Amino acid sequence: MGTDVYQPAEYLYGEDDRVITQLELEEHIAKGDEKVINAESLVMIQCVGCRNEDRNYCSRICCYESIKNALKLKEKNPKMDIYILFRDMRTYGFSEDYYREAADKDVKFIRYEPQDKPQVEPGASEEGRSVLKVTATDYVLGNKLEIDADIIALAAAVVPSAGSKEVSQHFKVTLGTDGFFQEAHVKLRPVEFAADGVFLCGTAHYPKLISETISQAYGAAGRALTLLSHDTVIASGSVCEVDEKACMGCGQCMSVCTYGAIELRETRQGKKAVVNPVLCKGDGLCNAKCPTRAIQLKHFTDDELLAQIDAAANAK
Repeated sequence: MGTDVYQPAEYLYGEDDRVITQLELEEHIAKGDEKVINAESLVMIQCVGCRNEDRNYCSRICCYESIKNALKLKEKNPKMDIYILFRDMRTYGFSEDYYREAADKDVKFIRYEPQDKPQVEPGASEEGRSVLKVTATDYVLGNKLEIDADIIALAAAVVPSAGSKEVSQHFKVTLGTDGFFQEAHVKLRPVEFAADGVFLCGTAHYPKLISETISQAYGAAGRALTLLSHDTVIASGSVCEVDEKACMGCGQCMSVCTYGAIELRETRQGKKAVVNPVLCKGDGLCNAKCPTRAIQLKHFTDDELLAQIDAAANAK
């Protein structure tokens, strides 16, 4: 599934062709676009479209992308003034070396606060050149700065793929609060879903670097091979069964089944619920929802549970 890139609605993106995303900047650099490479000044603005009320998460790869593009531009045009306006530079681990290298090559890093974001508007430089005026507060100097930018590159958020919801419904897998696919357990089952036979890796899980994606892909492939190496698959015996005579075909059990293990089928007596034992995980939600007690969890029927309660009471 992968992810999509947020289309910015701020900083004049879509209104002025001098405002582009980091992905678009990378394309211009690769094509050798002279308008970009020969620019006198370039401003990068981080955390566009994320770490806010709508998307309260970090897209993780943006800081790396910005520094990589800044270093590439400095390599092609050492005289270019490059400013990176950031909230937090998150180039953790050995990637901190790239941050230091960029600073050594005179890439200027200026921190801003979320309540005091940079402002962008068209204007003219002192020489009369058409530029984009970027106003930001430098909290080290304690003053407002006005930067004349020829190009502005926005570090746009990484967002869940548009088809994630449809895929989650088709395979009966879970999405997290941010809209990315959620693993069964962050430590014990990091590449699996609660639904057996479906595995997870890459940016569909959450924004991550290529190295992390490759490592997770190895894990997912290993889990899949573990499953495929067996001639037969043994499923749990705790599955639900339906008493067709008591079933009224209301569909309440089907509506609460997380795994899509229940469906309604036409019979001579009308619509009846039918359980697919391969998909059923025996969580018992359907039992509690059924108004006629037509559906029971095998080995955990009402009669068996009541008998256990009676036995425990008598033992006392």
